[in-house]
Parts: sequence; C-alpha cells; structure tokens
Amino acid sequence: MRFFHLSDLHIGLKLMNHDLAEDQEHILQEIVRLAEERQPDAIVIAGDIYDKAVPSAEAVARFDRFVTALARRVPQAEIMMISGNHDSAERVNVFRQVLARQHIHMIGRPPALPAETIAKVTLTDEYGPVNFYLLPFVKPSMVKLITGTDKDGNNFSYDEAVHRLILREELAEQERNVLVSHQFYLSTGKDDTIERSASELVTVGNIDSVQGDILNRFDYAALGHIHKAQRLNGRDCCRYCGTPLACSFSEEGQQKGVIEVELGAKGDVATTVLPLKPLRQVRTIKDTLANVLAQPSGDYVSITLTDADDYLAGDTRDRLMACFPHLLHVGRENRAQADYPLEREMAVQLSPFDLCRDFLQDMDAEEETLLASVINEVQEAGK
Repeated sequence: MRFFHLSDLHIGLKLMNHDLAEDQEHILQEIVRLAEERQPDAIVIAGDIYDKAVPSAEAVARFDRFVTALARRVPQAEIMMISGNHDSAERVNVFRQVLARQHIHMIGRPPALPAETIAKVTLTDEYGPVNFYLLPFVKPSMVKLITGTDKDGNNFSYDEAVHRLILREELAEQERNVLVSHQFYLSTGKDDTIERSASELVTVGNIDSVQGDILNRFDYAALGHIHKAQRLNGRDCCRYCGTPLACSFSEEGQQKGVIEVELGAKGDVATTVLPLKPLRQVRTIKDTLANVLAQPSGDYVSITLTDADDYLAGDTRDRLMACFPHLLHVGRENRAQADYPLEREMAVQLSPFDLCRDFLQDMDAEEETLLASVINEVQEAGK
C-alpha cells in the first residue's frame, strides 16, 4: 500500500504581511500533479490545514479546489485529514459522516468521552488490513474525561494525556497500524532535539511536548506540527514531513516535499521524499548595497545592508525594488549591536516569559508557574 504524508498546509498564511495566495495555489497544484502521477492509495494530511481557526473565504475556496482536484485526479484514494492547533476542530469536523461516504475523512475532534475512541479508517491490500488512527491536536483539557486528572484534580501534562489516550487503544498487533497525529513529539534517547521554526508557537517550558516512545506502537507515524522535515527516534517510519511551502525566513534553504510511504508486509516500510518546487524561494541577504544590487532575484527577500547610513534615502529603496520585485524587508545592520555580539544574541533569545520575569523580578516558583500558564494561554488564544 502506498500513501502520501502531508501536513501543515497553513492555507491563508501571510509572510511578513504579504499574501501567499499565488504561491499556495501553485504548491497545492504541485501536490495534485504528484498524486496524479503516483496514484497513491491514500493521502494523509496531519493537521494545520488552515493558518487561522477562522479562515478567510478565499482560504476555504483554495482548500476546496485542492481537495476537489485530488478526488478527481486520484479517484480511488482515501483522503484523510485531522485538525491541528491552528484549525478550528468543529469546522474541520463538519459533515464528517457524509464526507466519509465519499472517501474523505475530516477528523476535527479527538475522542472526549469514555465511550469514544480514536477515529480509525481501515484499508486493505494483498497483505491484509492497514489501520489508520486519526488523532487531531490534543490539549489535556479536551480529553480529561477519558484520561482522568492527577491526585489534586488538575489536568495531566500533554505527555501523560497523549500517552494515556493512545495506550487505551487496542491495536491489532499482527496488522499494520499507522498513526496520524499533530503534536510536539520528542525523540527518545540521545537524539532528542526537534527543531522548531520561527513561525511556530513555542510554549513556555515546552509544556506541549510528548515523549515519542509511544509512537513505537505503530508501523508508521505520520506527524504534523513541526515545519522542518525530521525523523524521530532515528526511524524512517516515524516522521514529520514539514510544510510544503516555507512559512518564514527561518525555513530558508529547506527542501520541501511530500513523503511517499510504501507499506509491504508487516514490518516492511519504505519512504521516499518527492520534492516540491515553490513558485518563489525565501532568501535572506546580508551585504553592502553594491553587492546586494549585483544579485537581483524574483524570490521573497529580506535584506540587511551592512553599509550606507542613508540606506533609505534618495532612490535606494527604488533601486532595491527594481532588483527585487518581491522584497519584503530591508534594514541596516545595527553597528552598535554588531560590536557587541553577546548582547545581540541575548536580545534575540529573550522569550515573552523571560521578559515578563525580568520586569516583575523577585518571583517565587508558584508565581513563575502562574506566569507561564498565562503566557501559554495568551499565545494559544492569539494564534
């Protein structure tokens, strides 16, 4: 059985206030082209369909065109998707039973009541059943009626809640099982570093992290939430596929793609990354004005000039725009900071939590815990 693993479409995203509609339309058409060429048995989208919980009418129409094209060009494929932390769970969950009869499975809500289980879609090939477990983004408060609370009546951590939720599923161990999930999983053992991009929401203390050992129950884990393609636990069958299109300048140079997964007999898993070519790349350039002007580009560009105190005077901006029609930002290197790299590094690394803590001063452990909780709630509400 062959299926596509996608995630984090972020339809409706703007890059430094620039509308990426044309770029997203292009990359979605690229995915459709690959699907028509490869004819997978299933297409999996692991969350963050939209960039906002209440997407614009244009974003909804773009997604509608994408799914319609997939259904037309790959008519035998089962299309499965879950909501991510950027999506509205209820909006993704709408018409769920009706769409399932059309081989489109949009799972917005995780199980919330003890009688409910993780949504499952079972497909069959010559080696038997393949069970796809579709688990949308989970916050501990969403599943507390299933997972319970600690001895003080508080919600469990993300790690404990997700582990309890998955462990209660009775997997058919002799069959092939695939988990589709949108969480911040960490590798176990020595390789425990997962890179987040600048455009991703980072919680104070990484309270949203989940230990990736739970993923070892599955033959393949199709993960979403992290924008850079990465493996977990050193396994090809436990992967973040990353965004199909760069969402920030911190994703510069990343090769985006679709992961094609081939499941043979139990234990036989092969993956191939099918590259995606964007309409425009994202690039950062740091150089003198003369050198910058000597390398024109149609990409999205952020420029830092290392000379010319009057870099915005006269016709400088016009000259830059003539060379870089998709210039999104231009600035001059702060020479005072350049002379003091340590101070510059500290300024960049200060998080909202650190800034608030430095401002309030003399906080005890209980007050710091409360501050972290407030900041996480504000960040989550403002996404």
